[in-house]
Amino acid sequence: MARNTEPTYDEVLDHLFSEERLSISLLYRLSDLSPEDLATLAGRWPQASEERRRIIARNMADICEENFIVDFAPVFQLFMQDPVADVRLAALDGLWDFEHASLLPPVIELMESDVDPRVRALAAATLGHIVLFGEWGQLDIKMADRATEAMLAVYHNPQTPEVVRRAALESFGASANEQVPDLISHAYHSGSDQLQLSAVVAMGRNAHARWLPIIMDELESDFEEMREEAARSAGGIGSSDAVEKLIELLEDDELDVRLAAVHALSEIGSDQAQEALQELLDNPGTEEVLLEAIENSLEEMDWLGSDLDFSLLEWNSDEDGLSV
Repeated sequence: MARNTEPTYDEVLDHLFSEERLSISLLYRLSDLSPEDLATLAGRWPQASEERRRIIARNMADICEENFIVDFAPVFQLFMQDPVADVRLAALDGLWDFEHASLLPPVIELMESDVDPRVRALAAATLGHIVLFGEWGQLDIKMADRATEAMLAVYHNPQTPEVVRRAALESFGASANEQVPDLISHAYHSGSDQLQLSAVVAMGRNAHARWLPIIMDELESDFEEMREEAARSAGGIGSSDAVEKLIELLEDDELDVRLAAVHALSEIGSDQAQEALQELLDNPGTEEVLLEAIENSLEEMDWLGSDLDFSLLEWNSDEDGLSV
């Protein structure tokens, strides 16, 4: 492979399926594959060792987290059929924010019938993004409704493992489907600690003020994970009523809770929230990881606050323009 000319596609595949140290840069050649090149890859893929397939799939998923230009979607669709669960998991990670309608059926199928509950749960979590995109108007609502209906069916199936039901509940929480509020409420009062936790996650994604009293109570929970998720959900709901309790969580014993509180305060974005974050940023005792999160949050708040406020402008009909 050590030559000045760019390797051919066949040479790329020869390397990827060899036992050589994997060249990450060559994985980019699997982006935007033609149907012919995809067919070639599909024909050779089963010949690679299980470990090599795991490594390739995981590295491609990692690339997608940092690079929004590559399009590995057709390759990940191939990986979803792999007999190795870790490969299927990596494919779902890579398709976390997919918008291709053709990918919806295979993701739904993994959620419904995969032999590994981890794959089923991650497929449900992946469908949650489709629901969000649909509710935000960024995707065909029919596609989001189909994802929601599939998750509701899985959730209602008594044979579904709890980890899959939890993922489905959290994901369809964002849906405007009329069943969702009652299902969230029932899950919260079910007596299952884990289902209750997922209900709180779903409340934040549902983002309705009706859930605020519960979220406010859970911000004071004895359980670290519940305080963390309640903080995230408070940010999702976006009410300034939660700011004081979130500020208190900035001194929580658990770092993950403090990080969740920082993110929630940045989502709410009030002056009080910004002042609290700035004060913590200026504190010399604040740990590095928290400082980085606060800096990012304050930058985001500044950017959002810098949008032009058209309420300060008046239309001047005489001059045919705007005046301050």
